[in-house]
Amino acid sequence: MAGKIIPRWEWRTFGDNFGVSEEKIKSYEMGNFKKSSEKYILSRNSNENCKVRDELMDIKSLQQVNDDKLEQWYPTLKEGFPLSQETITKLCTEFFKVEVPAMDKEAYDFEAYIELCKTVKDLVVVDVYKERSIYVINEAIVEIAETKFNGVPMRTICVEHADPENVINVVRMLGADHFENINYIQAMKKAVGIL
Repeated sequence: MAGKIIPRWEWRTFGDNFGVSEEKIKSYEMGNFKKSSEKYILSRNSNENCKVRDELMDIKSLQQVNDDKLEQWYPTLKEGFPLSQETITKLCTEFFKVEVPAMDKEAYDFEAYIELCKTVKDLVVVDVYKERSIYVINEAIVEIAETKFNGVPMRTICVEHADPENVINVVRMLGADHFENINYIQAMKKAVGIL
């Protein structure tokens, strides 16, 4: 039986250098290091977090923003390939808010789906590479990541936890609360010129 999904609250920012905040994070022992190559599908008409990773279409939706500007994201769809016409229609209408493209296949594997997305004028496929150094600080997941969006290098730090009070307390403890909270989709849209 699958465990209950607990939505996490997230604080994230992007920049070149995070100064003292980065030094404080690195003073803790790194718990994990992950590299990944993913494809994000950005829509000019919505801000859903839609990525393809490990042969899975993975969508997270923003649920709410609290007074501290923290964002609560919730997994709303995970689907393996091939994707049916029905699923692609749902993706276009419910998540991307774009016209459904003409489809000539019953189902689309990963490569065919990405090519189909490229035919939709309001969708942009972004190649994303991540190197994530992951820490646990006061039970919150904290990461420093080197990323590339279509080859454009970006750096990000992030704090995540199910309890928003814990997230903001860790952000303040790291001296990072003066940085703007910027999510992946905002940063990516800016980097590829559709924001």
